[in-house]
Amino acid sequence: MPLVKDQTLTEDCYRHLTDSDALPETGGFSVSLQRWLDEREHLLTHAGPLGVRLKAEHEVSVFAEDLPKLALIVLELDKFTDGRSFTQAWYLRRRYGFNGEIRAVGDYLPDQVFYLKRTGVNAFAFDNAAQAPLILAKLNEFSVHYQTSAA
Repeated sequence: MPLVKDQTLTEDCYRHLTDSDALPETGGFSVSLQRWLDEREHLLTHAGPLGVRLKAEHEVSVFAEDLPKLALIVLELDKFTDGRSFTQAWYLRRRYGFNGEIRAVGDYLPDQVFYLKRTGVNAFAFDNAAQAPLILAKLNEFSVHYQTSAA
């Protein structure tokens, strides 16, 4: 899956595990929030970078104390009309001071990437590699801002 991170086209260096996948011995990976909550102590023994995947209905506060131990938060956007992931990104950056990667995946529109960036998202995964130039262009679509940014 193509990835734009910090306004650069790059490769995804994480494995995204299902709840039944075995844990890899090396490398970075992400797990669901439920798996993180269930296996937290064991996951923290992994030497590589760790990530947690959040659905829009998840509360950031349930694992906020673990944020310094994480390198990646994946916001799983189920519907482009659901704005809760924008709020999650803002909370991660502004309320909890998360400095790692916040990645948007799923159903979002290219027109939304500028606003997701303003709330704190710094990486965008998408299915079609041909979308990369459009995503990159949309990140810098506006040069004047009326509100402060979480990013």
